[in-house]
Amino acid sequence: MTVTFRDVKADILSRITSDVWGPGTLLPSEVELAASYGCARATVNRAMRELSDEGIVERRRKAGTRVRMAPLRQASFHIPVVRIEIEEAGASYRHAIVDRTVQDAPDWLRARMQLDVGDRVVHLTCMHFADGAPYQFEDRWISLSTLPQAETADFDRISPNEWLVATVPFSNAEIAFSAAAADDVLAAHLGCERGAALFVAERATWWQGRAITHVRLAWRPGHRMMTRY
Repeated sequence: MTVTFRDVKADILSRITSDVWGPGTLLPSEVELAASYGCARATVNRAMRELSDEGIVERRRKAGTRVRMAPLRQASFHIPVVRIEIEEAGASYRHAIVDRTVQDAPDWLRARMQLDVGDRVVHLTCMHFADGAPYQFEDRWISLSTLPQAETADFDRISPNEWLVATVPFSNAEIAFSAAAADDVLAAHLGCERGAALFVAERATWWQGRAITHVRLAWRPGHRMMTRY
């Protein structure tokens, strides 16, 4: 049976939480752990990196890895894929492109994303459905300077959200949450009354200083967002 990094991580975490390796304990080296688990050193390294990222252990070059005296709680940011979100809730997923244009970036977007005059963008509006009912309205801008392939991407086959997650990483992100009253456009697409309270998120991402995308997402009335850390 192949030992995975998840197996190694789970066993190390179990030893830490059961005080076999208490706070401040210097853990065996990656070479020693790899030999004891019967796996590659890279497998142990991956497990240790995740435990470090989660604030459970502290890794120091030449000083080894120790169990933290007090675990750190830190938030990590992942771009959610709306299809997976809907399917994990047990519903069937569908998306539809409402509108798609290629144009010069408008002034507000250039200022927001640090784009240059004349930079071209793809502007998309897209609807996401759960069991055929409106779930989320997406208003997205993609920089063609960073992602020229977005101009011809088949967004009818794969949603802009999922295409971006699969195509490009991000090094910086900004996100804001707010409540907004549905205007005529959102009311029509989300099947609610004009003025209904909506949960809205705006997100902008960059890759090493280059703009990737700006998106404004609006969910149908009653949407509830939950996060774990």
